[in-house]
Amino acid sequence: MNVLYKFTDNNGSFIFPKADKIRSLYFPLCNKKILSSITPYLCGDIKSGQDAFLMPPVSRIDLINSKVSRNFWIYIDKDKLWSATGVSKDLKAIKEDKFTLEAGLLWHKITRENKRIGLRSEILSFIPSSGEPVELMQVTITNISPKKISFIPTAAIPMYARGANNIRDHRHVTSLLQRIILHKFGIISKPTLSFDESGHKPNKNYYFILGWDEKGNAPQYLYPTQEIFCGESGDLEAPESILENSPLGKEKIQGKEPMGALRFRSIKLASGRFFSYIIVMGITQEKSDISGVIKKFKNLKRIKVSLEETKRFWLKQANAVSVSSRNEDFKNWFRWVSIQPVLRKIFGCSFLPDFDYGKGGRGWRDLWQDCLGLILSGSKEVRSILINNLSGVRPDGSNATIIGKKPGEFVADRNDISRVWMDHGIWPLIAIELYINKAHDAEILFERTGYFIDQHIFRSRKINRNLKPCKYKGTVLEHLILQNLTQFFNVGTHNHIRLEGADWNDGLDMAGENGESVTFSAMYAGNLKKLAQLLRRSGRKKIKLFSAMKLLLKPCNYNNIKAKQEILEAYFTAVESGISGRAISFDCVLLIRDLEEKARWMTEYIRRKEWLDQGFFNGYYDNQKRRVEGKVNGKIRMMLASQVFAIMSGVTTDAQIKKIIASVEKYLFDKKLGGYRLNTDFGREEHNLGRAFSFIYGDKENGAIFSHMVVMYAYALFIRGFRKEAQAALESLYRLSVNSPKSKIYPCLTEYFNAEGRGMYSYLTGSASWFVLASAV
Repeated sequence: MNVLYKFTDNNGSFIFPKADKIRSLYFPLCNKKILSSITPYLCGDIKSGQDAFLMPPVSRIDLINSKVSRNFWIYIDKDKLWSATGVSKDLKAIKEDKFTLEAGLLWHKITRENKRIGLRSEILSFIPSSGEPVELMQVTITNISPKKISFIPTAAIPMYARGANNIRDHRHVTSLLQRIILHKFGIISKPTLSFDESGHKPNKNYYFILGWDEKGNAPQYLYPTQEIFCGESGDLEAPESILENSPLGKEKIQGKEPMGALRFRSIKLASGRFFSYIIVMGITQEKSDISGVIKKFKNLKRIKVSLEETKRFWLKQANAVSVSSRNEDFKNWFRWVSIQPVLRKIFGCSFLPDFDYGKGGRGWRDLWQDCLGLILSGSKEVRSILINNLSGVRPDGSNATIIGKKPGEFVADRNDISRVWMDHGIWPLIAIELYINKAHDAEILFERTGYFIDQHIFRSRKINRNLKPCKYKGTVLEHLILQNLTQFFNVGTHNHIRLEGADWNDGLDMAGENGESVTFSAMYAGNLKKLAQLLRRSGRKKIKLFSAMKLLLKPCNYNNIKAKQEILEAYFTAVESGISGRAISFDCVLLIRDLEEKARWMTEYIRRKEWLDQGFFNGYYDNQKRRVEGKVNGKIRMMLASQVFAIMSGVTTDAQIKKIIASVEKYLFDKKLGGYRLNTDFGREEHNLGRAFSFIYGDKENGAIFSHMVVMYAYALFIRGFRKEAQAALESLYRLSVNSPKSKIYPCLTEYFNAEGRGMYSYLTGSASWFVLASAV
């Protein structure tokens, strides 16, 4: 296998000698209080949330263009200046540097060695698993020359110290809010306000960059603003204070862009000797945390203890789910995949450079899929998480789409748009069924939790801003039945479930009026059958459901589209003011029969109407009510998702699965890259289906090798008994990932691979949970 990095132990640690040649590489560091991204040049950012960034927020392109880094300058004389991170205008020195990156779970170390300068730097970075709101940086400078060397070291980290929105919205105005505190060990900034024109709030955050040498000595000088540090003619890559070796002047410091620039005393190192510095970067609302951090990390011994503790913590997370393989490299790679669900629980979907959208939190689908990994790891907290998550369901069967960090913290939409994703009712049952099977805890079905009430009713087609919180609590089983049963009636012109805002494929978002998703109609059929099975296994003779749900259990001609739509409208009307609180008993035998009849009808209907002569299923109808897949204008159109969920749900027969596998290999397998594409090239934009087809083909939701769908394809094949083909699909993703000359990523599973085979959107992808699940089948 052609790789740019090499694993160095059995704990996922690796060495990547040429990581500095790939400017878009980034690495996650985190605990529950502080989140960082870091690159081979120590660029990236540090934040505690959307409204609190210590360093400026970065996107992928900023990693290439930005001058902002956790820099560490060495001044020997006016002709010998050196950036120990490689962020300077001295391209000659950078080319002379011998670079190596080493990293592991979750620590990061870069080494630069410059023979002309006569020094080697080792910069270790990690965030302590013990929970302090800081990123720690240990810089060790070694004299590799035969002579003594005197130098002046300066840590130089630009501080942003405010919310992400202000990167463009009132950037200068918000700098006027900065109030800088000169501390013995560094710089603290506590802005006066959290600036937001919809409502300013007093700022509570202290942003700080502190440092001391290995003997506990404080910096000799501080440069508290970027203006003072860089000067009028300099910048972060060539600051005047370093070029001219000038100490602090008497300029005004308040209301300026703050700078964590800490100049230490001159030091003389004999040949072969080394000396270290500790830099602490953090955000807190408790000023006492700052003194606590200084005390805890005051010397190298304590840094070492914290590092080993952090390594043990993340290794435990990685080993919570093991995999059997003779390939040691695969097992090491799998350790990184195993921690990805944990990383997404901490980061959400917004706080790494590729994930430059949203305002924190996770989406509804993300929430449930991340639970798969937690269930398999045997997490003790997962039961309460599952129950709490269901309190995001609305009485109309839809749900909140964004989930915050705190239990019960739900938001309708990250952009405050009235919309719903039609697949959202699928995922809770998948996670809860897995939990029941793994924990042997069917009683979770009868635990009670509340419902989410906001202004959105009738599946976000109407607004009522006068609704009050719901006091009623229903069982977990009631929530699951509600989400799946309402969707049975939510059909379009072809009697399949309406596409609404989109389904799993967010790129199918332009068919809200008339679009239909056969793909997830199949999954709802499978879910209705599973609910019947769970109810039968429970042994209950009667269960209670809130009274309005009886409308969804009335006899109905399932072929009559209008009748189904009228039942749904009647139900929506009954719950538009919330749930009355009155529950009534339902006979389980009759309820099981009803669920199974609906599942059977949907399965047979899809098989009869949507199986194509080309040997695969059609999965969609567009906004003009036209079938999307098959042979269109002489060209084959096929989407992987349409086949995956037909297989996973049980809608397909074994004979159909064999034909689907052949069609997937023929139309979707990219022989050059060795992976399965999300769809064939439709050859044109599809404004009656979604934005995906306006992307260049081979990227994102338009024909990329999308890890999530490939993994679910493998899982679907596993559970249907096609193990050889399933294993081949999983192995294709592993090969794509570790082919680092093309993928250009660290060990992990990315969201997708583009047309060049480059891995995109590292770490925070639901595909990791599904990979772990598929590997455990």
